[in-house]
Amino acid sequence: MADNFWTGVIVGWLVGLILGFLLPVIGPLVGGFVAGWMVRGGMGNGAKAGLIAGILGAIVIAVLLLIGGTVLLGAFGFIAGLGTSLVIIVTAFVYQGILSLIGGAIAGAIRR
Repeated sequence: MADNFWTGVIVGWLVGLILGFLLPVIGPLVGGFVAGWMVRGGMGNGAKAGLIAGILGAIVIAVLLLIGGTVLLGAFGFIAGLGTSLVIIVTAFVYQGILSLIGGAIAGAIRR
């Protein structure tokens, strides 16, 4: 069960990441759905897998902003990237986390 859970989370995260660039609202929903579908175990387990996949996506966005700011603008970019990352990570946690949680819960309810 544990291997299946983390495999579902990683695949759901990748799907959400790829589709998130093309379809910002649909990407996290589909990523959470894929995570919930692969994990099985009902609505609760699917929602948990979707939430973790969405949070991983939010962390990646924050890290990319921090690294990009540092590379492009040096120390000032690091400080600006850090401030932006803190705001973005809170927003992205809520945005991606909730959408992925909903997608995972739907998949978990469909596939028990």
